[in-house]
This record gives sequence, C-alpha cells and structure tokens, in this order.
Amino acid sequence: MHMKYAVISDIHGNLPALKAVMDDIKVQKCDRIVCLGDIVGYGLDPAECVEMIRSRAVSCVKGNFDGYCSSEDVLDGFTPKAAQAVERTRALLSEPDREWLRSLEPVKEVDGFTIVHSTLEEPQRWGYVFDKIAAASSFKRQETDVCFFGHTHVPVAFIRDSKVRGGTFSKFKIEPHKKYFVNVGSVGQPRDNNPKAAYVVYDKTQQTIELRRVLYEIPPADGTVGAGVAVKPTIPPKLTGSNAQALPKPESPETQN
Repeated sequence: MHMKYAVISDIHGNLPALKAVMDDIKVQKCDRIVCLGDIVGYGLDPAECVEMIRSRAVSCVKGNFDGYCSSEDVLDGFTPKAAQAVERTRALLSEPDREWLRSLEPVKEVDGFTIVHSTLEEPQRWGYVFDKIAAASSFKRQETDVCFFGHTHVPVAFIRDSKVRGGTFSKFKIEPHKKYFVNVGSVGQPRDNNPKAAYVVYDKTQQTIELRRVLYEIPPADGTVGAGVAVKPTIPPKLTGSNAQALPKPESPETQN
C-alpha cells in the first residue's frame, strides 16, 4: 500500500499559513498528517489551529509553546513580547483545547518513524539542534531509521552512518543502514530567510523526503506572528559543491532551495 505522510511543525497560531499548507497537502495527495508541536503561540488564531490539527492529524507531539500556553506557569525568563503572546494565547484557548495540549506526549513513534518537537535527548528541556554535535546526541537515542523534529524553524537534515553530516535539502532518498534526523521547518514562522511556509512530505513507499514551500497571505506586522523571537538561527550549509555529499544524492537535479 502506497503511503505518504505530511509532516508539519511550528504553526504558532498562524491560520492563513496552516490553511495554505493543508491545501498543498491535498494537492500532494498525502494520506496522513503528523504534527511536531507548537501549534499555538504568537498568532491570533490558536483555537482554530488546534481544531484543524485535532481533526486532521493522525498523531501529534507537544511543543514548548503548547506547554506554556496550556498551563498557568509563571513565565520567568521570557521576553516581554513572548510573555504577552503566551498570555494572549491562554485567553483565546478553551479549557478543552488546553487540556488536549497538556495531554500531548513529547515523543511518539508513528508507523516505524519517530516524531519529536525538539531533541530526543531530554525532549522536554526544549534544546535546539542547529549543528552536528547536537544532532549526534539525539542519534544516540534514536531507535528508528527516520526521526522528524522542529523547534528551530530551520529545515535541515542530518544523516548518521560512519559519522554525522548535515545540510539543507530539497529532496533526497532514504538509504539502508543509515539514520536520518530531519527538521521539517516551520509552517507559521519560518526563520531561514524564506518567508514561505515549510513542511515535509515523507513518501514511505518510495522512501523519499521532500521539503515543500508554500506561499500564503502573510498577516500584517502587528506584533502577532513573529513577536518575541529570541533565538537567532545558525543557517546550515547548503548542499552545493563539496558539501553535496553531506546527504544522499537528491532525486532531482537541485541540491538547494
């Protein structure tokens, strides 16, 4: 049976972006949707995003903002804008929505692959994986060949065979006896200098992983989506020239986005 998964992450209450991605998922004829968390936070439509994920995703894990926004915890260490975004989101969510967000697990295995929001090493400490050293720590705990993660909002793929390598990607084929730790980017708040919504199509039958980019109507710069970003991403090297061997050879001639 042919099976294609859409893997989405970091929606952050951005309903226009989520709707655009859902439309593209339909065009790509994906069979199932999985979500890597941070459904809410920053954007003005958290309840609508939660409802869409609850009704369409077969599996979902908890992101840090899902935890923050579904609790009453004191927001120590937050920037003022980030704290404001969490407080606003808490007010916009119903108690059933908050209860569902609280119930999400930090790590799950789905049909032979793993999904997590941040890292496999202490996933609820919400560490960031931008480089090979951080990826290596998760590989030590990765039991499946493929694991998808989010949190950084920067799409990048790491591969482990005799050593750990990584870089940006457009599409590549899964090879035997290797492990893959793949960041699917962000639907609602990309941070890799590309404003398009990002997600991944994982074709289990063809054993390919493809990064999708989707145009959507970007909300006005009114302090909602994009507010309070505290992490400055380190953009991984693009897979060009001598770096092209960092991942398996793409199926298309392109080696970068």
